[in-house]
Amino acid sequence: VQLQASGGGLVQAGGSLRLSCAASGRTFSSYEMGWFRQAPGKEREFVAAISWNGGSTFYADSVKGRFTISRDNAKNTVFLQMNSVKPEDTAVYYCAAKPYYTSGIYRTGSYDYWGQGTLVTVSS
Repeated sequence: VQLQASGGGLVQAGGSLRLSCAASGRTFSSYEMGWFRQAPGKEREFVAAISWNGGSTFYADSVKGRFTISRDNAKNTVFLQMNSVKPEDTAVYYCAAKPYYTSGIYRTGSYDYWGQGTLVTVSS
C-alpha cells in the first residue's frame, strides 16, 4: 500500500483544515487507517484512527470533539477534518495503514505503511 497525504497548510487558530490521504492498491478496505503527527523536537503521536469499514473511530484526548476521521473505501481515501485548530496542533501529519486483524490501533509500531507527511501550521 502506498499512501499520499495532502491538504496541509497555514491556518489561523480557530479555523479549519481538511487533510486527505489517498491509498494505492485494491485492498484498502482491509486496513485500519490512522493519522499521527510530529511536532518539532517531539515524538510522533497518535491523533485518530478508523476501522476498516468506518464503523469505529478513535481519537486522542487532545483532539476529541475537534477532529473527525472518515474514510471512503470506494475512493481509497481517508480524511481528517480539523476544526477549532490551536497553535499546539502545529505538526507534520502522517497517515498510516495497518491490517485490520492486528491490534494496537493507537501505537505507531502497529502500522506497516506510512505516507510522506503534510505540514500543518496554526498561527495564533
